[in-house]
Amino acid sequence: MSTFQDLGLNEDLLKGIADLGFETPSEVQEKAIPILLNQETDLVALAQTGTGKTAAFGFPMLQKIDVDSRTTQGLILSPTRELCLQIANEMKAYGKYLKGLNVVAIYGGSSITDQAREVKRGAQIIVATPGRMKDMINRRLVDITKIQYSVLDEADEMLNMGFKEDITDILAGTPEDKNTWLFSATMPKEVASIARDFMNSPQEITVGHKNQSTDNVSHEYYLVNARDRYQALKRLADANPDIFSVIFCRTKRDTQKVAENLIEDGYSAGALHGDLSQNQRDIVMKQFRSRQIQMLVATDVAARGIDVDDITHVINYQLSDEIETYTHRSGRTGRAGKTGVSMVIVSKSEVRRLKSIERIINQKFELKEIPNGMEICEVQLMSLANKIHNTEINHEIDKYLEDINTLFADTSKDELIKKFFSVEFTRFFNYYQKSKNLNVTAGDSGRDGGREGRSQSSGSATRYFINVGEKDGYDWMKLKDFLKEVLDLGRDDVFKVDVKETFSFFNTEKEHQEKVLAFFTDYKDNGRFVNVEVTEDRGGSRGGGRDRNRGGGGRRRDGGNSGGRRRDDKPRGERRSSRRSDDSSSNRSDRRRSSDSGSERSSRSNRDKSEFKTSHSRPTRSRRKE
Repeated sequence: MSTFQDLGLNEDLLKGIADLGFETPSEVQEKAIPILLNQETDLVALAQTGTGKTAAFGFPMLQKIDVDSRTTQGLILSPTRELCLQIANEMKAYGKYLKGLNVVAIYGGSSITDQAREVKRGAQIIVATPGRMKDMINRRLVDITKIQYSVLDEADEMLNMGFKEDITDILAGTPEDKNTWLFSATMPKEVASIARDFMNSPQEITVGHKNQSTDNVSHEYYLVNARDRYQALKRLADANPDIFSVIFCRTKRDTQKVAENLIEDGYSAGALHGDLSQNQRDIVMKQFRSRQIQMLVATDVAARGIDVDDITHVINYQLSDEIETYTHRSGRTGRAGKTGVSMVIVSKSEVRRLKSIERIINQKFELKEIPNGMEICEVQLMSLANKIHNTEINHEIDKYLEDINTLFADTSKDELIKKFFSVEFTRFFNYYQKSKNLNVTAGDSGRDGGREGRSQSSGSATRYFINVGEKDGYDWMKLKDFLKEVLDLGRDDVFKVDVKETFSFFNTEKEHQEKVLAFFTDYKDNGRFVNVEVTEDRGGSRGGGRDRNRGGGGRRRDGGNSGGRRRDDKPRGERRSSRRSDDSSSNRSDRRRSSDSGSERSSRSNRDKSEFKTSHSRPTRSRRKE
């Protein structure tokens, strides 16, 4: 393997590299740096998260720019403010011996005036999120007409978040003869389109195979009923006492809810999602990096800024809508040459999605079982024993030894050990001694809730008709997310969702029936009534045929036109363009459904919690209820 000296870097950069403790270049650095240093060319680099991509484009850019000039020569676009700040700080560290270097980070959630002032001082390199960068260009606060080098970092994620239009507008204002370097973990068609439209015969380098996950990560999945998902998560945490993990959820609401439940159950956890202010997100990340938080529950967008090398586990509490996103998730662990584990908690209906992911990452998932209670007790007991065995003695305790020895004068060594360890063991034993087996097999009878719902067709459930369907932009997952969002129900409270062309069916337990029908009385979405009625769907495969109980539902206000318009504003969290976390004050575009009966449902606004919870230390877990 070559050294950084062999790559052709100058002395100032080599001194900075030595201060950072870098010894040998990673594969992507070894391949990219010589090309970018020695040629004026466009480049497409495909490499997984955590492989050293920032240095791969950072070192060549720093060596090529003129630090004696106040002109902006380099532009780096990244998807989130966390990643933007991370790249800017790393660039400053790499170029600490380059006198006159000014690297400025431009991102939402901070003063645009202060950022403009920093740029005006003479920023040779700007690191920016697309939304804020476009805003500053429109205000004529930055000049990128003399850019020589542009970088699209995490290009697939930026496009997945809906930034294609912003990126296109930004690049259109830069010189045609500039060099564009595109770095991405995956190569979907949208990324290929950017490369085709804005790059001139780019060279391509690939670390591993396209879209493939790093070999440092093992992939496991656990098959449970959807209603047992949270209990499975707790057991996986308890079975790994030294866990330091990122837990991924699909929506901001689920992220907040899971984090709050973990904290309430005594775990050191925190939430990271787009509804938090920049200050709240900074606090959470600081606590996570210092390990005050062991379990960080995050959305895919918010997690793009996580750069922590010692994460032991990634837990997919829910799979993402985009199959390619799994590559980014698993890349949070197994970084910097270390190994990691990516776990997926799935119901039976989701197993087929794992097969699609396997084809993309070119690796197999291993089916494992959720540990039972006694296995967890054993793991926790031995973990405590090892910690005690390896603990350095504090001799300040010596002055208390006489009193302690007197107290235990009649206690044998074995009895003393039993008493000591029983303090911890008894707590887990009492909690888990009557715990059930959470594992299911693909051959278990019954569907698991009709696409991630209840496995039982319970007589206590109510079946509903709703006059929206595929023509309105829904599939079963999007409709389920919409219903649990507007009704403020848990993910597993809505089940057996069946979407037809112009209408759909869904179930809740009977205890929610009054709430469901009351909410959808006179409920409008953009001026159109959304109608829900109690019904009986006999098999769900008869097209429009249904046998409804009209005594329990609202009135049809749209004259039977259940197809209606085709939705442009899909349910919250589903539009790619609305998933930006670029600017918490101007770019938070999660759709709030309009309603002309807001006064009747004003209490629903309380669901959006402005405060987040976190835990500085791991409290006792005696309150757990499984």
